[in-house]
Amino acid sequence: QVRLVESGGGLVQPGGSLRLSCAASGFTFSSSTMSWHRQAPGKERMLVASISRTGGITTYADSVKGRFAISRDNNKNTVYLQMASLNSEDTAVYYCKKASGGDYWGQGTQVTVSS
Repeated sequence: QVRLVESGGGLVQPGGSLRLSCAASGFTFSSSTMSWHRQAPGKERMLVASISRTGGITTYADSVKGRFAISRDNNKNTVYLQMASLNSEDTAVYYCKKASGGDYWGQGTQVTVSS
């Protein structure tokens, strides 16, 4: 079965950085476009970034462009989200997802940006 396990979240000060990880199993990871989403309190879940099968094509939401970087390691079945210049609007639960083939979600990892 598809399993996605997000990790790396925590409390960080404004302007700080975090790297999130998502360990995937139960499908052919290297054949799957992957994405990161986030959901802040009282707001809808939104797409943050996506990455193609071999990492050659990446896309970002305008709100994170230039600050976040998505990457993947197909040998480790892991997708990453490097986050920098964090601000309070980045506070959310972050989830990774297969871009297609079903609506599978992990437990998410909480990112809180606060001084």
